[in-house]
Amino acid sequence: MSRAVIVHGWGGDSESDWIPWLKSELAKRGVDASAPDMPNPNAPKMEEWIPALQGAAGSATRDLFLIGHSIGCQTILRYLEALPEGTKVGGVVLVAGWTTLAGLSDDEKPIAEPWTSTPIDWQKVVSHAESFVAIYSDNDPVVPESNAQLFREKLNAKLVLDSGRGHFTEDEDDITELPSVLDETLVLMGLPVETTFI
Repeated sequence: MSRAVIVHGWGGDSESDWIPWLKSELAKRGVDASAPDMPNPNAPKMEEWIPALQGAAGSATRDLFLIGHSIGCQTILRYLEALPEGTKVGGVVLVAGWTTLAGLSDDEKPIAEPWTSTPIDWQKVVSHAESFVAIYSDNDPVVPESNAQLFREKLNAKLVLDSGRGHFTEDEDDITELPSVLDETLVLMGLPVETTFI
């Protein structure tokens, strides 16, 4: 059985945005899907979020698939970076992933700084997953377009443009379902894609 761990974004939780919908849709297809509540979501710290994902993920095996939103993507990349040599997960779907951010408030900048300034060993990250998909919107107010090109280049990720979705949030963008992330996850898992959304 495939397992999926969904990592929410900054200020979110397991019930935020499209996460409950995705968890439910995966469960309907026999996937063991979970969405942990990450610690201190309004002031996320690497030293707290990475261990939380390690605990939620359990054994890193090829039946494990990771889905992240925004800072959840960063958490997944840093989790992969720290895995032992020779360990691989089945695949990764990154929604609005970033290494640089725009439009942050003065309060948000010091929270983001460790995430944006701590280098990522991309070679290590790539070695620990079978494949990557990166989903972006063309009107995301906080994730510059350059991040999409970086993720494609560094991760050899399949890029998916989900036009007009902002930062893929419920509060700002009215996003409570995200068919693209379901479809791409099912493809990585080798399961049939049954969605007929337009």
